Amino acid sequence: MAVVGVLVVVLGVVVGVQLAGGRGSAVDPAARPAQDRLGPVLLVPGYGGSRDSLLTLAGRIEATGRTAQVLTLVGDGTGDLSAQVDVLDRAVDTELAAGAPSVDVIGYSAGGVVTGLWVARDDGAAKARRVVTLGAPLAGTTLAAAAAAGAPDACPEACRQLAPGSADLAELARANVGAALPWLSIWTADDETVTPPDSARLAGAANVPVQSVCPGARVSHSQLPTDAAVTGLVLGAISRGALPTGGDCASLRAAGAG
Repeated sequence: MAVVGVLVVVLGVVVGVQLAGGRGSAVDPAARPAQDRLGPVLLVPGYGGSRDSLLTLAGRIEATGRTAQVLTLVGDGTGDLSAQVDVLDRAVDTELAAGAPSVDVIGYSAGGVVTGLWVARDDGAAKARRVVTLGAPLAGTTLAAAAAAGAPDACPEACRQLAPGSADLAELARANVGAALPWLSIWTADDETVTPPDSARLAGAANVPVQSVCPGARVSHSQLPTDAAVTGLVLGAISRGALPTGGDCASLRAAGAG
């Protein structure tokens, strides 16, 4: 009976840990990538999977001497987000197997949700040095909810998964990924795709709306990856320095423009 009691306690602890954090969400800080060892940068496109929106940002990163790769998502990027998570995980593992000390991951729009799910499910905090998300609907977008309710045939699986309250977003919230590694979430108050825009806010992360550093700036959702101030914030976030939580707008724009 004593052995049975011990087993019950042990199983209870294991289940409790799994429920509290999910796979890969709790990482020993000593096992995390060193912040001064820069590796390649992987960029994850948004809903629909178009790589074009991130090519300018990737080029600007490469101009600093870093390697940057924009991922090609499965199919048209509107299917199950889990398939996109697998694409990211394979790309990360390929870089690490080739000798990279770590990776930095930048997720744009739905690509930020994919990145968060990857951190939660695939020990991402033990592989990625830093994460940056741009206009990511980490708590969902009411635009997807409206599409799912009003025109279900026009709202594929990824669209439904981006609706507030979906199982994937609930999993992401439980995993507390923003506290698992250095994470900068950038968004714009003018976002017409992620509604409300501060759905991009993530507990534990450094949260920076564009307008907090560039008051009065007009930046749409689609302009986030190419806006000079945003690019300046991204370059600072993937440097060896501390994550930027603000800054001078003109200086950021200058840094982002090169």
